[in-house]
Amino acid sequence: MIRTQLLTAHGEHIHGSTELIERWRNEGSGYIWIDLLGEEPAIEKQFLLSMGCHPLAVEDVQRFRHPPKTETFDDYTLILYRGITEFNKDLTIQQMTIALFSGDRCLISCHPRNSMGISYYWENAYKENLLVSPGLLASRIMRFSIGRYLEAILAFEPSLNELEDSMQEKPNDEVMRELIAYQSRLRKLRRIFSYHEKLVTNLLKDIPQRLIDEDGDIEHALQDLFERCERLHGLTAMYYEICGDLINGYLSITSHQLNNTMKVLTVITAIFVPLTFIAGIYGMNFDNMPELHATYGYFYTLGAMLVIAAGFGIVAYKKWL
Repeated sequence: MIRTQLLTAHGEHIHGSTELIERWRNEGSGYIWIDLLGEEPAIEKQFLLSMGCHPLAVEDVQRFRHPPKTETFDDYTLILYRGITEFNKDLTIQQMTIALFSGDRCLISCHPRNSMGISYYWENAYKENLLVSPGLLASRIMRFSIGRYLEAILAFEPSLNELEDSMQEKPNDEVMRELIAYQSRLRKLRRIFSYHEKLVTNLLKDIPQRLIDEDGDIEHALQDLFERCERLHGLTAMYYEICGDLINGYLSITSHQLNNTMKVLTVITAIFVPLTFIAGIYGMNFDNMPELHATYGYFYTLGAMLVIAAGFGIVAYKKWL
């Protein structure tokens, strides 16, 4: 589906389809936003090329799971980032690639499924006077998506606190498995957010003159977007490290408990080794063993074994246990 909204030089605001593109071109003035939702790749490619988008940029847009990036061409500045369609409490997400082409008096957005950011500004861009600044509008759309990521990550913090309390009070394998799953998902999110942070950093370092010349304060908008991306990346990295610390803590506790168990078993073994040695000697079947014919030999031997066991037990309790 291709939909458009046009703001003419006379202030007239019109919603429509591809017919508004011809009017925009013929008038040579005004501002247009063209939104491509779920178009077939071949149709999308043909349309973008007809709008003057660079072929390499079109390839990046249609490449499967292309990492977020920004690149400036002669006619357009491309912003390619990951939007979310679903973000669950267990940090499982569904993403989609959103492409924004910001040009002179024109913004082109491409996305395979509905985007909350694009849907919101499709209704409010004219009210907020953003159609006259395609670059600023693109930054606001991305800012909206980053805000959704930020809300979802902050909502995860109470769950992480509960896991931390459970790990300290009563660690078990189920909590351990949950932490490992969270750490794996946070690693993926951290990589995505790192791409977004680099994307905005590159825009800030070299803001295209086309964006600077537009109405609106693009520098402050990009700075605000960078701070959000930086915070999002920092939170994800922090939560990832917390999960790693909790996992290491669980392994340390488990190792300590195993060491204590092995210590007890070692002490028991040390007590019974001399007893086993005595029992082994008197268990040999030789005729010439004087102790075998002693009247109280059994009791003497049993008493010696008890004294040795008690002595080793006392020493082990005072020094090792």
